[in-house]
Amino acid sequence: MGNSNHNQVVDLAAVSEWLRTPLGDSLLKRESRAVEEAFDGIFGEQCLQLGHWGDSPGFLRFARTQRCALIAEQPLGDGPGAIGQLHRLPIESDSVDSVILPHTLDFSDRQHAILREVHRVMRSGGHLIVLGFRPGGLWGLRRLIPGAGMPPGYLHPVSDRRLRDWLQLLDMPIHGMTRYFFRWPLPGLKGKTSPQWELRGQRWWPELSACYMLTAQKRISTLTPVRPVWSRKPKVVAGLAEPSTRVSRIRFDQKNPL
Repeated sequence: MGNSNHNQVVDLAAVSEWLRTPLGDSLLKRESRAVEEAFDGIFGEQCLQLGHWGDSPGFLRFARTQRCALIAEQPLGDGPGAIGQLHRLPIESDSVDSVILPHTLDFSDRQHAILREVHRVMRSGGHLIVLGFRPGGLWGLRRLIPGAGMPPGYLHPVSDRRLRDWLQLLDMPIHGMTRYFFRWPLPGLKGKTSPQWELRGQRWWPELSACYMLTAQKRISTLTPVRPVWSRKPKVVAGLAEPSTRVSRIRFDQKNPL
Protein backbone atom coordinates (compact mmCIF):
# COMPACT_ATOMS: atom_id res chain seq x y z
CA MET A 1 0.00 0.00 0.00
CA GLY A 2 2.93 2.25 -0.62
CA ASN A 3 5.00 3.95 2.02
CA SER A 4 4.70 2.21 5.37
CA ASN A 5 6.09 5.11 7.41
CA HIS A 6 3.65 5.52 10.27
CA ASN A 7 5.15 8.86 11.35
CA GLN A 8 3.89 10.86 8.41
CA VAL A 9 2.72 14.33 9.42
CA VAL A 10 0.51 16.29 7.05
CA ASP A 11 1.08 20.04 6.78
CA LEU A 12 -2.51 21.11 7.41
CA ALA A 13 -1.68 24.79 6.95
CA ALA A 14 -0.28 24.07 3.47
CA VAL A 15 -3.34 21.97 2.56
CA SER A 16 -5.66 24.75 3.74
CA GLU A 17 -3.70 27.24 1.67
CA TRP A 18 -4.05 24.98 -1.38
CA LEU A 19 -7.82 24.82 -0.85
CA ARG A 20 -7.91 28.61 -1.10
CA THR A 21 -6.34 28.58 -4.56
CA PRO A 22 -8.73 28.85 -7.54
CA LEU A 23 -8.33 25.14 -8.22
CA GLY A 24 -8.77 24.08 -4.60
CA ASP A 25 -11.68 26.42 -4.00
CA SER A 26 -13.46 25.12 -7.10
CA LEU A 27 -12.95 21.53 -5.93
CA LEU A 28 -14.20 22.27 -2.41
CA LYS A 29 -17.36 23.93 -3.71
CA ARG A 30 -18.06 20.99 -6.01
CA GLU A 31 -17.58 18.57 -3.13
CA SER A 32 -19.80 20.61 -0.83
CA ARG A 33 -22.68 20.19 -3.25
CA ALA A 34 -22.03 16.45 -3.57
CA VAL A 35 -21.81 15.91 0.20
CA GLU A 36 -24.96 17.93 0.84
CA GLU A 37 -26.85 15.66 -1.55
CA ALA A 38 -25.31 12.55 0.02
CA PHE A 39 -26.44 13.59 3.52
CA ASP A 40 -29.99 14.05 2.29
CA GLY A 41 -31.99 11.27 3.90
CA ILE A 42 -29.29 10.25 6.41
CA PHE A 43 -30.56 10.85 9.92
CA GLY A 44 -29.78 9.60 13.41
CA GLU A 45 -28.09 10.78 16.58
CA GLN A 46 -24.39 11.14 15.79
CA CYS A 47 -22.36 12.05 12.69
CA LEU A 48 -18.58 11.89 12.74
CA GLN A 49 -16.04 13.49 10.41
CA LEU A 50 -12.51 12.12 10.50
CA GLY A 51 -9.81 14.52 9.40
CA HIS A 52 -9.72 18.15 8.28
CA TRP A 53 -10.74 19.24 4.81
CA GLY A 54 -11.59 22.90 4.47
CA ASP A 55 -12.52 25.23 7.27
CA SER A 56 -14.22 23.97 10.43
CA PRO A 57 -16.88 22.61 10.77
CA GLY A 58 -16.21 21.29 7.29
CA PHE A 59 -18.89 19.10 5.77
CA LEU A 60 -20.62 18.55 9.10
CA ARG A 61 -22.77 21.61 8.46
CA PHE A 62 -24.72 19.48 6.00
CA ALA A 63 -25.34 16.62 8.42
CA ARG A 64 -28.91 16.03 9.60
CA THR A 65 -28.10 14.13 12.75
CA GLN A 66 -28.80 15.44 16.24
CA ARG A 67 -25.11 15.89 17.04
CA CYS A 68 -21.87 16.14 15.08
CA ALA A 69 -18.22 15.73 15.97
CA LEU A 70 -14.92 16.15 14.15
CA ILE A 71 -11.83 14.19 15.15
CA ALA A 72 -8.41 14.93 13.69
CA GLU A 73 -4.85 14.04 14.54
CA GLN A 74 -3.73 17.67 14.51
CA PRO A 75 -5.41 20.94 15.51
CA LEU A 76 -6.24 23.52 12.85
CA GLY A 77 -7.50 27.02 13.57
CA ASP A 78 -10.24 26.77 16.14
CA GLY A 79 -9.55 23.05 16.19
CA PRO A 80 -11.86 20.05 15.93
CA GLY A 81 -13.97 18.70 18.72
CA ALA A 82 -11.24 16.23 19.64
CA ILE A 83 -7.67 15.29 18.83
CA GLY A 84 -6.95 11.61 18.50
CA GLN A 85 -5.52 8.83 16.37
CA LEU A 86 -7.90 7.99 13.56
CA HIS A 87 -6.85 4.34 13.58
CA ARG A 88 -7.60 4.12 17.33
CA LEU A 89 -10.74 6.13 17.87
CA PRO A 90 -11.71 6.89 21.48
CA ILE A 91 -15.32 6.07 20.70
CA GLU A 92 -17.62 3.32 21.87
CA SER A 93 -18.38 0.56 19.39
CA ASP A 94 -21.71 0.66 17.53
CA SER A 95 -22.41 4.27 18.52
CA VAL A 96 -22.19 6.38 15.33
CA ASP A 97 -24.88 6.71 12.68
CA SER A 98 -22.84 8.23 9.86
CA VAL A 99 -19.15 8.85 9.13
CA ILE A 100 -17.52 11.01 6.47
CA LEU A 101 -13.91 10.65 5.36
CA PRO A 102 -13.09 13.75 3.26
CA HIS A 103 -9.84 12.68 1.53
CA THR A 104 -8.75 11.27 4.87
CA LEU A 105 -7.39 8.08 3.33
CA ASP A 106 -5.44 10.05 0.70
CA PHE A 107 -3.25 11.58 3.41
CA SER A 108 -2.85 8.52 5.62
CA ASP A 109 -0.64 5.45 5.58
CA ARG A 110 -3.00 3.56 7.91
CA GLN A 111 -5.90 3.25 5.53
CA HIS A 112 -6.93 -0.29 6.47
CA ALA A 113 -6.81 0.47 10.18
CA ILE A 114 -8.96 3.60 9.76
CA LEU A 115 -11.59 1.67 7.83
CA ARG A 116 -11.65 -1.05 10.46
CA GLU A 117 -12.20 1.57 13.15
CA VAL A 118 -14.99 3.15 11.13
CA HIS A 119 -16.66 -0.24 10.86
CA ARG A 120 -16.27 -0.80 14.61
CA VAL A 121 -17.78 2.49 15.80
CA MET A 122 -20.59 2.52 13.26
CA ARG A 123 -23.99 1.15 14.13
CA SER A 124 -25.68 -1.49 12.02
CA GLY A 125 -27.30 0.32 9.12
CA GLY A 126 -24.91 3.27 9.53
CA HIS A 127 -23.78 5.24 6.49
CA LEU A 128 -20.27 5.97 5.25
CA ILE A 129 -19.26 8.75 2.83
CA VAL A 130 -15.74 8.73 1.38
CA LEU A 131 -14.18 11.41 -0.80
CA GLY A 132 -10.99 10.45 -2.59
CA PHE A 133 -8.61 11.40 -5.37
CA ARG A 134 -8.39 8.99 -8.28
CA PRO A 135 -4.86 7.78 -9.12
CA GLY A 136 -5.83 7.74 -12.80
CA GLY A 137 -7.70 10.28 -14.87
CA LEU A 138 -6.51 13.76 -15.70
CA TRP A 139 -4.80 14.17 -12.36
CA GLY A 140 -3.02 10.87 -12.80
CA LEU A 141 -0.92 12.65 -15.41
CA ARG A 142 0.26 15.20 -12.85
CA ARG A 143 3.87 13.96 -13.07
CA LEU A 144 3.91 14.94 -16.75
CA ILE A 145 2.63 18.46 -16.04
CA PRO A 146 5.24 20.97 -14.84
CA GLY A 147 3.95 22.81 -11.78
CA ALA A 148 0.89 20.60 -11.31
CA GLY A 149 -1.06 22.05 -8.43
CA MET A 150 -1.66 18.97 -6.31
CA PRO A 151 -2.48 19.21 -2.59
CA PRO A 152 0.64 19.05 -0.38
CA GLY A 153 1.14 15.66 1.25
CA TYR A 154 -1.09 13.83 -1.24
CA LEU A 155 0.86 10.56 -1.28
CA HIS A 156 -1.48 7.60 -0.76
CA PRO A 157 -4.40 7.72 -3.21
CA VAL A 158 -6.84 4.83 -3.05
CA SER A 159 -8.68 4.04 -6.25
CA ASP A 160 -12.43 3.74 -6.09
CA ARG A 161 -12.21 0.13 -7.25
CA ARG A 162 -9.76 -0.81 -4.52
CA LEU A 163 -11.83 0.96 -1.88
CA ARG A 164 -14.90 -0.91 -3.08
CA ASP A 165 -13.05 -4.21 -2.56
CA TRP A 166 -11.92 -3.21 0.94
CA LEU A 167 -15.42 -2.25 2.03
CA GLN A 168 -16.89 -5.45 0.67
CA LEU A 169 -14.43 -7.38 2.84
CA LEU A 170 -15.81 -5.43 5.79
CA ASP A 171 -19.33 -6.45 4.74
CA MET A 172 -20.31 -2.88 3.88
CA PRO A 173 -22.38 -2.88 0.67
CA ILE A 174 -21.76 0.00 -1.73
CA HIS A 175 -24.77 2.25 -2.25
CA GLY A 176 -23.45 4.82 -4.66
CA MET A 177 -20.43 5.98 -6.64
CA THR A 178 -19.97 9.41 -8.20
CA ARG A 179 -16.95 10.52 -10.19
CA TYR A 180 -16.54 14.26 -10.42
CA PHE A 181 -14.28 17.24 -11.12
CA PHE A 182 -12.99 17.30 -14.67
CA ARG A 183 -10.28 19.95 -14.57
CA TRP A 184 -6.55 19.89 -15.19
CA PRO A 185 -4.48 20.21 -11.98
CA LEU A 186 -3.04 23.57 -12.97
CA PRO A 187 -2.71 26.09 -10.12
CA GLY A 188 -3.07 29.10 -12.40
CA LEU A 189 -6.21 27.82 -14.09
CA LYS A 190 -9.02 30.20 -13.21
CA GLY A 191 -12.70 30.09 -13.85
CA LYS A 192 -15.44 27.89 -12.49
CA THR A 193 -16.38 24.48 -13.74
CA SER A 194 -19.83 24.71 -15.26
CA PRO A 195 -22.49 22.20 -14.22
CA GLN A 196 -22.91 21.29 -17.89
CA TRP A 197 -19.23 20.38 -18.17
CA GLU A 198 -19.48 18.20 -15.07
CA LEU A 199 -22.53 16.40 -16.43
CA ARG A 200 -20.79 15.78 -19.74
CA GLY A 201 -17.75 14.39 -17.97
CA GLN A 202 -19.81 12.07 -15.78
CA ARG A 203 -21.68 10.79 -18.81
CA TRP A 204 -19.03 10.54 -21.51
CA TRP A 205 -15.62 10.28 -19.85
CA PRO A 206 -15.99 9.34 -16.16
CA GLU A 207 -12.54 7.67 -16.18
CA LEU A 208 -10.97 11.13 -16.56
CA SER A 209 -12.43 12.49 -13.32
CA ALA A 210 -10.05 13.71 -10.64
CA CYS A 211 -12.12 12.56 -7.66
CA TYR A 212 -14.83 10.21 -6.54
CA MET A 213 -17.43 10.02 -3.81
CA LEU A 214 -18.37 6.57 -2.56
CA THR A 215 -21.25 5.86 -0.21
CA ALA A 216 -21.66 2.60 1.69
CA GLN A 217 -23.74 1.21 4.54
CA LYS A 218 -22.86 -1.17 7.33
CA ARG A 219 -24.91 -4.29 6.94
CA ILE A 220 -27.69 -4.71 9.47
CA SER A 221 -26.91 -7.73 11.60
CA THR A 222 -29.64 -10.27 12.21
CA LEU A 223 -29.92 -12.45 15.27
CA THR A 224 -30.93 -16.09 14.91
CA PRO A 225 -33.30 -17.01 17.75
CA VAL A 226 -32.48 -20.12 19.74
CA ARG A 227 -35.37 -22.50 19.49
CA PRO A 228 -36.29 -24.43 22.66
CA VAL A 229 -36.02 -28.20 22.72
CA TRP A 230 -39.69 -29.06 23.21
CA SER A 231 -39.01 -32.76 23.74
CA ARG A 232 -37.27 -32.07 27.01
CA LYS A 233 -39.10 -31.46 30.25
CA PRO A 234 -38.34 -28.20 32.00
CA LYS A 235 -36.22 -28.45 35.11
CA VAL A 236 -36.66 -26.44 38.26
CA VAL A 237 -33.61 -24.32 38.87
CA ALA A 238 -32.99 -22.78 42.24
CA GLY A 239 -32.01 -19.14 42.16
CA LEU A 240 -31.58 -16.69 39.29
CA ALA A 241 -28.58 -16.17 37.09
CA GLU A 242 -26.81 -12.92 37.70
CA PRO A 243 -27.15 -10.46 34.83
CA SER A 244 -24.05 -10.04 32.75
CA THR A 245 -22.24 -6.73 32.77
CA ARG A 246 -20.74 -4.94 29.81
CA VAL A 247 -17.79 -2.62 29.90
CA SER A 248 -18.33 0.07 27.29
CA ARG A 249 -15.91 2.51 25.81
CA ILE A 250 -16.26 6.25 25.69
CA ARG A 251 -19.76 7.39 24.79
CA PHE A 252 -20.85 10.55 23.01
CA ASP A 253 -22.15 12.96 25.61
CA GLN A 254 -25.49 14.38 24.51
CA LYS A 255 -25.04 17.61 26.42
CA ASN A 256 -21.34 17.96 25.82
CA PRO A 257 -20.35 16.35 22.49
CA LEU A 258 -16.77 15.91 21.44
